[in-house]
Amino acid sequence: MKLSFDQAVRLIREKDRRFDVDAFAFLRDSLDFTVKKLRGEIAGTHVNGRELLLGFRDYALKEFGPMAGTVLRSWGLNRCQDVGDMVFHLIELGVFGRSESDKPEDFADIYDFDDAFRVPFRPRRLIHGLPQGANYRSVQPSTLESMEQGGASTL
Repeated sequence: MKLSFDQAVRLIREKDRRFDVDAFAFLRDSLDFTVKKLRGEIAGTHVNGRELLLGFRDYALKEFGPMAGTVLRSWGLNRCQDVGDMVFHLIELGVFGRSESDKPEDFADIYDFDDAFRVPFRPRRLIHGLPQGANYRSVQPSTLESMEQGGASTL
């Protein structure tokens, strides 16, 4: 007998309580979001680990905005590998499918959670002469000091 998603999550959480029930529900929703975004309405279409993680990030930002990182951390999700761990728990119970080439390492270090969920919402100070798209993280401190004092930029 095939397990329902909720039954599978209960079984997983009996052995591994790192991730909140809501984290699994969000993972399922983000998989649906990712498949629709990449493949349209084709049901049962496979996405690889990288595609799922990028869709997971986009869906979290869409749903939670600046609170995305906080919400995910409250559910026990702190890094890409955590998402992969949940995926492979669900694969083991037959709830999610996989291709022969899928492996847990596909979820390792695709992006940094801090960069993915905090950086897009950090304030950016407008400085005369700062190229469009540049921010404090992409500019050397000495360049910023020079620009603030009215000096020329060498970005």
